[in-house]
Amino acid sequence: MKRNFFCLVLLVVCAFAHNEVQSADLTWASPFQDHMVLQRNMPVAIWGKGTPRETVDVQFSGQTASAEVDDDGKWMLHLKPIAAGGPHVLSASSAGQKIECRDVLVGEVWICSGQSNMQMGYKSIPEINSLAEKAKSLPIRCLRVTQDVSFEPRESCECEWIVGPGVSAVATTFAYDLQQALDVPVGVIETCWGSSSIEGWMPRSLAKQLPHFQAKLETFDAEDHDRVAKLIGEAASGKRWQRDDNIYLRTRPNILYNAMLHPLAPLTVRGMVWYQGESNSHSIETMQQYGETLSVWTKFLRKEFDNPDFQMLAVMLPRFGRIARSSPTKDVEDPTAHGWAWIRESQARLLELPNTALATTIDLGHMTNIHPTDKRPVGKRLALKAQALLSPGSVEDSGPMLEELTVEGSTAVVHFSHAAGLKTTDGKAPTAFWIAGKDRQWKPAEATIEGTTVRLTHAEVPKPVAVRYAFASFPEVNLVNGDGLPAVPFRTDRDQP
Repeated sequence: MKRNFFCLVLLVVCAFAHNEVQSADLTWASPFQDHMVLQRNMPVAIWGKGTPRETVDVQFSGQTASAEVDDDGKWMLHLKPIAAGGPHVLSASSAGQKIECRDVLVGEVWICSGQSNMQMGYKSIPEINSLAEKAKSLPIRCLRVTQDVSFEPRESCECEWIVGPGVSAVATTFAYDLQQALDVPVGVIETCWGSSSIEGWMPRSLAKQLPHFQAKLETFDAEDHDRVAKLIGEAASGKRWQRDDNIYLRTRPNILYNAMLHPLAPLTVRGMVWYQGESNSHSIETMQQYGETLSVWTKFLRKEFDNPDFQMLAVMLPRFGRIARSSPTKDVEDPTAHGWAWIRESQARLLELPNTALATTIDLGHMTNIHPTDKRPVGKRLALKAQALLSPGSVEDSGPMLEELTVEGSTAVVHFSHAAGLKTTDGKAPTAFWIAGKDRQWKPAEATIEGTTVRLTHAEVPKPVAVRYAFASFPEVNLVNGDGLPAVPFRTDRDQP
């Protein structure tokens, strides 16, 4: 009798638990909201949560796709590639429930991430402020991700789609120029935080490939865990972080990725616009290791977002008068000083990967302000890079680039690609060129333009062997091509430290 009673109770409990599971709400993943933009011309990942073992049917623009909810209450499916357009309604139904995202557009979707120069708003920049007003009447949308941290990768984040531009000056002008060029809707995802290093946006799994990241994580685990836990707890109870705590959190490794990037994956996007590097430029060592870190992270993002063609557009750090403490010189125009020239060179290692680009900003920046306001050219050049990757040869997206160095007696001849209409912005001789002989004593060169080449000489360098161009923290540059795009910094002595 007792045995039968026990079995009956067990059946009732199981049935009750089953009913509880069946009553689980059907929900979208965080990025799926009203006013969103879906990526055009690619299979589109759609996912969310629901009742285990129930079927979810998704409808969008004449398509229907289905998936079964797994035992953890998660579901995912893919829509076939969709042409640009809208607005549409994205709907899902399961177990008698139905949810919708309204006013959904289809176009180009880009993540815009990095530190303060990506986060920097446009309100104080009249040119972009005016442009943002125009953008409000265009098919431009922005998903703003709330700044947060987490010890473990989260499945969801706090975010909201905005009709029109968001806050970031660079993301706004990038979206505007790209929309105007392609004539399709554009969605940008602003997930950025000032002072953050690249390591803050990386998963712990990359420590196996990057020893310096492993060391940062070990220090974090040993010294930072309790303080971070306390601050996360305070935020959960509604207490706002003070400035010092805010800066502390955003400069820790991994925890920004967990809260602000991982929850977005595997959203179907064209790629990422990345404006960061200042926080990794404190020593010659951190600057030189940056390129490998950026490349390893880019490869990871391609897996994370299930897109082997995921495009990475990075912003070259502009001019700034910072010289590392270890530098042999403090001259911001000296080509041997340990300044931002080295991290720019390191950033360029990204170009060894396909579907990548680096927007040149060597003519921009401010001597003492690490947050320069000349963001309009940055966004415009990034949009050109995006167009060029989408349709190679359709636009000129680069300034003059080193193609070859030849020597004719006492003259070093720099041959450039992307050099149609090679000229200077002020009509004077090209500046910021340095040449050296075997002794590596660098001398400022006298430069003259000849077609798509620049000829360099110096009286004290009778047999030049190497050239550096704009390889300094704050070089004075004036060399551009016919499209007004600045020449790309370089050095031909890459075998030298």
